[in-house]
Amino acid sequence: MSTEHAIEDSIDKAATTVGSVWPIHSFVTANPLSGFEDMPFSEAVTQAADLLGGRGYPRSETFQAALDDGQIDPEILESELAERGYEGDPETLLEELDTTVETERPDTDAQRVDHALTKWLSAFLDEGQAQWSMPNREDGFYSAVRSVAAYDSQIPDEGVVADLPTSPTETIESVLEPYAESQWVPIFEEQLTALPGWTGFIKQRADDDGAWQSTHPITLEGYLAVRLALLDAFGVDITPSTGPESAAAEASDELAEAFLSAWEASYRSEVVEHVAAESEALADSEPSGRPDAQLVFCIDTRSEVIRRHIETTGDYDTHGYAGFFGIPMEYDGYDAEVSVDACPPILDPQHRITEMPADDDVQATHDRRSSLREAAGEVVETLKTNPATAFGFVESAGSGYGLALAARTLVPGRVYDLLDSADDAVPDEHKFCDQVVHHQHTYAGDLPVGMTHEEKVEYAATAFELMGWETFGRLVVFTGHASETANNPYDSSLDCGACAGNPGGPSARVLAAICNDDEVASALRERGFDLPDDTVFLAGQHNTTTDEVELYDGHVPESHAEDLEQLRADLATAREHATAERTDSMDADGSTGVSETERRAADWAETRPEWGLAGNAGFVVGPRELTSDVDLDGRAFLHSYDWSTDPDGDALEAILTGPMVVTQWINTQYYFSTVDNAVYGSGSKVTQNPVGNVGVYQGNGGDLMTGLPLQSLLAADDDPYHQPLRLSTVVHAPVDRVTDVLADHEDLTELLDNDWLSLTVVDPTQDHRAFHYEADLEWSPMSEQVEMDSATPTAPAVADD
Repeated sequence: MSTEHAIEDSIDKAATTVGSVWPIHSFVTANPLSGFEDMPFSEAVTQAADLLGGRGYPRSETFQAALDDGQIDPEILESELAERGYEGDPETLLEELDTTVETERPDTDAQRVDHALTKWLSAFLDEGQAQWSMPNREDGFYSAVRSVAAYDSQIPDEGVVADLPTSPTETIESVLEPYAESQWVPIFEEQLTALPGWTGFIKQRADDDGAWQSTHPITLEGYLAVRLALLDAFGVDITPSTGPESAAAEASDELAEAFLSAWEASYRSEVVEHVAAESEALADSEPSGRPDAQLVFCIDTRSEVIRRHIETTGDYDTHGYAGFFGIPMEYDGYDAEVSVDACPPILDPQHRITEMPADDDVQATHDRRSSLREAAGEVVETLKTNPATAFGFVESAGSGYGLALAARTLVPGRVYDLLDSADDAVPDEHKFCDQVVHHQHTYAGDLPVGMTHEEKVEYAATAFELMGWETFGRLVVFTGHASETANNPYDSSLDCGACAGNPGGPSARVLAAICNDDEVASALRERGFDLPDDTVFLAGQHNTTTDEVELYDGHVPESHAEDLEQLRADLATAREHATAERTDSMDADGSTGVSETERRAADWAETRPEWGLAGNAGFVVGPRELTSDVDLDGRAFLHSYDWSTDPDGDALEAILTGPMVVTQWINTQYYFSTVDNAVYGSGSKVTQNPVGNVGVYQGNGGDLMTGLPLQSLLAADDDPYHQPLRLSTVVHAPVDRVTDVLADHEDLTELLDNDWLSLTVVDPTQDHRAFHYEADLEWSPMSEQVEMDSATPTAPAVADD
């Protein structure tokens, strides 16, 4: 193998230790330790602590609070402790738990390297915020730094940096000359994890190859070349460090694992017990009649709250489906500066969907008013950010800005009303634009514009099959979701994760348009779906901050006017109840639910506009009837599924390989951001500084922060609102069918075997018993169930949990 190929191979291996980081404007939740998922969780957090310096388990006070609140079953905890050889009082054991992970602080010269490097990284990777761009960005990061390094007085004129070679490989090879090839991977690992936020962002951008990468390319190889050259210039030794974690820390982790497993099992047992009981009741129930309407929400945990309250207002069925509604598309909205991927990062877009004006008069009104606002905004932004005009702008406009900030601080509710009125004055795109859904026989880049008839039928049929639909109401509403906040760098983290941190309304509109297509409807009937002639599909969008559900109903016929009016009234009632519940969870007055959530949406100083997905702990796959009678407290992802309509298990396979994997990403992001926010989160919003529209710093420089802020996780200092538990998935299906899916997907069994999440199956074909996945495709009956006969082939009889 040539030296160049050996270097490339070593970089690829080392890069697995760093998780990808998406830009802050399209925040995508992901496991920060995704590169360690091929090993058991306990080993992964140990290695990550050695490389990144982060904790892997909650602190003792977090476990103590869970014990005090009754969230950990004492009998389950005793069993978990005994299994690992621990005896004694849990409170006493917790006193032995916390062991600080000792990490060496970088020496002064290494800190200077980080300072110089992050300065040029922020300048090069800027996405349109800087008024004065770094020169030569089009040549790539390495070449751009090479062209300016001689003019940077902070960089010593020593070593290889004094005369950088033309290629990054030559630079890396020069610096690595004293080191054996066996040391290259450890060296690269340490250098990539020195600034994991920046390197994770580079990794994602290089893999994505989007507009910014195409215009201003950067690679891990180029980054490492610059970093190694700077380390050489400052005389920093890059010999990889060694030394395993201490025995005390290993024992602490084992004890923490016992408490964590007991906490998770306690939560899981309650959910499984309820699902098993409802499964038995469901088998004896009569089929329900035709509902007044069906509403399909994203599986997002926040949907559980609004769904529960909608169901109490009338004869409504609600369903859960991944929020991109099964359409892997790139979306080009009207007036949008760039198109966006509106599907999970686990998928690649397969179609380009664009918006085209259909109403000339409304379009003209929209364009006139929005262009005035845009022009005024551009003028103000130029005056604020241009060094030549900024001071004069402050002198002339400072008082006006002061009044505006005071209003947002003192009367944000009034500001919300004003902004809402202003938005109403500019017609929304969905009111005058149609989506180009039908195949246009043209391409946008590599993507076809629109979809063929066959593709539309397949997307609609897949949606119906995954949700197990056999009955259709007069109105069927596909409801995407988005958030609404002011002055919030993390606003996209509150939008739809299944749409790559973008609003889900456009995806809902696409599926509704497909299902309203007469030719598609005919094809669906031929495939066995009993689709009534009077069923009308429409889209909507759930504002998760205020719980308002906006319906996109411009095409609904007059024959359904009363149905629509009643639905609107009931959605308003559901909103009042849901916001009361949400505000109470934020220690606010629940009686002011609607006004309080609107205040939070408009208040520029509000650090916690909503809780987002904080609290997520479970994922239930099955009919809604299994959970409709229980308050899941907004902690469970809910995906509709009916095993009886899925004889081949294709729908189940799609759910387990798609939504379950994505929910595990979300869950681990919240978990690690909570257990060690300094390393895996992003600290307090109060001290954050956005940089280049790509991320945030803590303070005025350093590494990009990669996870969630403290205000998204904690109710108060040292008081986690999010309970850091690994995801507990509960599936309502025959256990042998689930086993078949796992047997065909090694990546799923790897996640389960390595304890990154858990899986329990409630089998309706085996007396509604629950079986917990152990390892190697083997199951054990849950302790709450009657012990199975040892001859049962689908669930080998082993010791109960």
